[in-house]
This record gives sequence, C-alpha cells and structure tokens, in this order.
Amino acid sequence: MFDHVSVNVSDYERSRRFYGEALAPLGLTLLMEFGSDAAGFGRDGHPGFWIVRRDPPATGAHVAFRSPDRATVQAFHQAALAAGGVDNGPPGIRAEYHETYYAAFVLDPDGVNVEAVCHGAE
Repeated sequence: MFDHVSVNVSDYERSRRFYGEALAPLGLTLLMEFGSDAAGFGRDGHPGFWIVRRDPPATGAHVAFRSPDRATVQAFHQAALAAGGVDNGPPGIRAEYHETYYAAFVLDPDGVNVEAVCHGAE
C-alpha cells in the first residue's frame, strides 16, 4: 500500500542512532541520508521508513514494522529499550486484534509509538 513513511524528529542524531539500533533486529538498516536532516531505513535498496528533522516534531504517530517471527519482536523490543526507547507494551499476544497477533511497542525519543508485529503462530 505504501511506498514510504516518514516521522518528524526533534534531534536528528539521537533519532538516527535510536532507529539504527532498534530496527537492526528487523533487518532494516540506514540506506540513505540527506545532510543532517533526513535518513531512510530499509532493506534491499529501498528506504521505506524515513526520519526527518522538523520543528515541532509531530506527536501521536504510530508505525508498525512486520516481523518474521516472535523472537525478532522480542529482539526489537530489547534493542529499542537499549537504544533509549520507553516501553509502551512488552512482547506478547494482543488477542483483541487476532489470536496470533504478537507485538511489542516502544516510544521513540519524540514519543512516536513504534511497534514490531508478527502475525504468525511462532
């Protein structure tokens, strides 16, 4: 559905480090940068997730990254917390969405709700 998504950040370097560490377990890496204001993360040469330094940063945003399995959701959560994120929901089943919806949520340095989700049974 989407080609790419971007979220605004207040401190570019801090957010670039946070997303570089938090998204690594999902196989997403920094692929492109424009100066010190914009960075694109992704895989296979496609930067589908962008951070952009803007004032004021937006609040209330939510981004969910698909995970291949539950272990990767757990690794994302641990990496995001280690990178300075704030726990917004530990890894676990979210049966209110569906019976195998396994996700973890972390707030980034600007309060964006970042999720990793696995829809499979394992």
